[in-house]
Amino acid sequence: MTIELAGDSAEIRKARGAFFTPPEVTRFLCAWAITSPGDRVLEPSCGDGAFLAAAAERLRELGGRAPLQAHELHEESAADARALLASAGYPGRVVVGDFLATPPGPSFDAVVGNPPYIRYQGFTGEARATGLAAALAQGVRLSRLASSWAPFVVHAAGFLSAQGRLALVVPAELLAANYAAEVRDFLLQRFARVRVVLIGGQVFPGVQTEAMLLLAEGSGGTDRVEFASVAHAAGLDALLVNTGAFESVLEVRAGERWTTALVSAEATHELSRLAEAGWLSPLSHWGRISLGAVTGNNRYFTLSPAQAAQWGLTASELVPISPAGSSHLRALRLTRAGHAVLGQAGKRTLLFRPGDEPSADARAYLAHGEALGVTKAYKCRVRTPWWRTPLPAPPDVFFTYMNEATPQLAANPSGLHYLNSVHGLYLTEGASGLAELVSLAALNSATGLSAEVTGRAYGGGVLKMEPREAARLLVPSINKVRAHEQELSDLLPVARRLLRAGRLEAARDLVDDVLLTARAGLTPAGLASLREAQAALRQRRRQRAKSRTTRREAE
Repeated sequence: MTIELAGDSAEIRKARGAFFTPPEVTRFLCAWAITSPGDRVLEPSCGDGAFLAAAAERLRELGGRAPLQAHELHEESAADARALLASAGYPGRVVVGDFLATPPGPSFDAVVGNPPYIRYQGFTGEARATGLAAALAQGVRLSRLASSWAPFVVHAAGFLSAQGRLALVVPAELLAANYAAEVRDFLLQRFARVRVVLIGGQVFPGVQTEAMLLLAEGSGGTDRVEFASVAHAAGLDALLVNTGAFESVLEVRAGERWTTALVSAEATHELSRLAEAGWLSPLSHWGRISLGAVTGNNRYFTLSPAQAAQWGLTASELVPISPAGSSHLRALRLTRAGHAVLGQAGKRTLLFRPGDEPSADARAYLAHGEALGVTKAYKCRVRTPWWRTPLPAPPDVFFTYMNEATPQLAANPSGLHYLNSVHGLYLTEGASGLAELVSLAALNSATGLSAEVTGRAYGGGVLKMEPREAARLLVPSINKVRAHEQELSDLLPVARRLLRAGRLEAARDLVDDVLLTARAGLTPAGLASLREAQAALRQRRRQRAKSRTTRREAE
């Protein structure tokens, strides 16, 4: 149980990235990392001393009494940690200050802890500069999008002896986040053995980010990561005695993500084989993926036809757009007729974008925006005139990058513009005329699995894919879609009906029958492995969201 210090509320702790660790986790990490009575132990961000208590208990079990060393930025928490050591009668030193500013040296046999987690938006100024410099001193150049835990992991490794052990709580972002690629590569280069423990339940109440445990030891480098899973933190102790628990081994190369470790070997093999055989290729082979327009204030700049009429705005001052969101893009295309239906239903299908000489009615609407404070929005402040939203060209295909189920593509035959609630795909000349067929072909099971592996789980269990991730998504290749153009064309009407009825899996089955059959060398068992792997990963991200909702309701 964490004691809340005076003036140290949950909100304040969250702001500095302090999420104190449950005893099941501290005991496990210390039991794994501390193996002899003389081990020198460092805790780089000790908080109120939970890891120090577990480390002292572990050393006593081994018959040791080596002094502990810890760092803590927050003075009150450091005082609490010192008091905990004193009450336990165990020697130790708690240094108040920024651990990232402390020069490293290979002085410790074990580094244990829970690095502070602050997203890049809050990890700014001097703190960020210090963190990036600390990582760079270890040869790791982190991007500006790195959260605070990343430099902590790298810097902490610099305090270990050659055969030392690193045991940390880290966010699951380590597995897949683009900014964490440098950390993943560093761990593989620095340590002889890298292990990851996945925990089914949420480790930290009230925290959306999924946590896992990183166990790294020795030196000299490795090309594999070992994985183990437990349903809840209470099951961690079993990993200490079950030597075969880390049975999932992932061989990785520099720059690769580690998410494929969550997928069966058979499914991984089938996905790779389909890509190597030319049945699948990255979406980037089809064309360029781009972000949509950013207005600065969608509620002001986007209007329904009825709202535009009320203000007297003319067609020359309005740009037809795919309205915000993506639910209307789940049936392979958005036609002009479909766009009109959305407008009649009150959707904001128009973008206010007057010319250099706005009409009297447009000027009245501009004055309305100024009264609302729209001009103070960042995007409006930095452009001239403030009401002119920069617009990318209409894409050939829309790409739904925030998804409860799986990403979908939708052809844009009417040349509608789009906002940043979706991505745009601009087809290459070689893919001309295939906008709707690639949208249909992408519904197959292999692409569904690729999306789960390539994308990332977002708040609420949503699968999110930024443009770089979308570019790596494996979809049927241009050649294969051309080869099966007639079969896919014949399938379009029934697929549209199924998708309008919300029967995504039924549409997927039909596409699989065309593209993922024996002609692709895929057996029924192989197809089943792809579907099972996709379902397992999708269930994993949904379950995490469900556990957060259940916890909030209980609170």
